[in-house]
Amino acid sequence: MGVDSDGTEAEEPGWDVDPEDEQGAAVVAALGRQLKAWREAASLRPADFGAAIQYGEDQVRKVESGKRIPRPEYLDRADEVLNAGGRISAMKADLEQVRYPKKVRDLAKLEARAVEIGSYGNHNIHGLLQTEEYARALFEMAQPPQSPEEVERGVAARLARQAIFDRSPGPALSFVQEEVTLRRTIGGTMVRRAQLERLLELGQLRNVTIQVMPTNCDDHAGMEGLIQVLKFADGSAVGRGEGIFNGRPVSDPKQLRILDLQYGTIRAQALSPRESRAFVEKLLGET
Repeated sequence: MGVDSDGTEAEEPGWDVDPEDEQGAAVVAALGRQLKAWREAASLRPADFGAAIQYGEDQVRKVESGKRIPRPEYLDRADEVLNAGGRISAMKADLEQVRYPKKVRDLAKLEARAVEIGSYGNHNIHGLLQTEEYARALFEMAQPPQSPEEVERGVAARLARQAIFDRSPGPALSFVQEEVTLRRTIGGTMVRRAQLERLLELGQLRNVTIQVMPTNCDDHAGMEGLIQVLKFADGSAVGRGEGIFNGRPVSDPKQLRILDLQYGTIRAQALSPRESRAFVEKLLGET
């Protein structure tokens, strides 16, 4: 715990290490040992070092024992106080690989490799399309309730995945959103408005296609739920559908053809990209 200016204890920024994440735990433990060695070489006690970098002694001990993942600014301050010449700050690159939950890292790796992604969603806006406020609202309404730390970690991880839009050349990204996901006021009216504006912004990218599946559509191939297919440069692919193959990821060509057929039919049944943009603009005008 740290100490606020009024003398009260405050929760230190950073995230606890998931003991089941062996890779992440190993990286954080190694980083902690290096930080401890640097601190001891400078003849600083944990309490004194914590005060110098504006963190509590408990936080310092947790980081050095590999029990807590520090935020990037922790390493920057440690580098400055210990006169490490950038060598401690450089550890941020290793930390970046493990600071998010393993399942999110695995998904991000797949998305980073993909040359084509197709996704149909019927509950909420796809994570790659979400604004920070929309994502935070989703995490805050999760049950059982998440701690503020867990919420912020989830939001940070989701936003980090959106680096996919900065790739050059970018992958072909196709999204079909159920109409209800655009109408539901997740986070309130202003959050919804910003989210609709974000969809219009991303829809202008040449490699991004966003379509809306209207509620009044008589034929709908997506009634079994979410579908996602990621295709890679070597010709391989992986996909998942909520209502097919027990919801598990599949890579067998025969199973992928079924998912491709379902997603292709959904795209054909949905509003065209031009019609979808007009639809989103209409909803935005109504907010």
